[in-house]
Amino acid sequence: MKKKSSISLGPGASSLILIFIVLSMMLLGMLSLMMGRNDLKLSERSAEVIQAVYKLNAEAEQIRSEIDNILVTCRKDATDNEAYLTGVEEALSGTDYEWEDGVVSFYVSDDYREIDCALKVLPLESPERETWVRYDLMAKTEDLWN
Repeated sequence: MKKKSSISLGPGASSLILIFIVLSMMLLGMLSLMMGRNDLKLSERSAEVIQAVYKLNAEAEQIRSEIDNILVTCRKDATDNEAYLTGVEEALSGTDYEWEDGVVSFYVSDDYREIDCALKVLPLESPERETWVRYDLMAKTEDLWN
């Protein structure tokens, strides 16, 4: 008869397996903690950027409201479209807004981004007074890289 050979693990083998499992679990726990912390930082940064963009949008809409008030005033005094556009140009001459061929342009910016806006002044016969021609959000990154 042949003897069956059996491999027997000593009492230290189960301890080594247990140590390996505990180390693996600790490593996975640390990685999960680090990923959670990074996700939190990313979420906070994203919220800051969104708030800053909303603030710029609110400023642009405030300026649009100011321009609209100027247009309302000029519409009351105008008799025809030429007089209306001339009145608008004169009313905007003392402001920071640029006037060119019936388009009012302005910028709203903070340290990292800028909104380039342009409003087309519609004719006197139109029920609306103005419409957006350009509303572009741009990042100012050249200063960050230099």
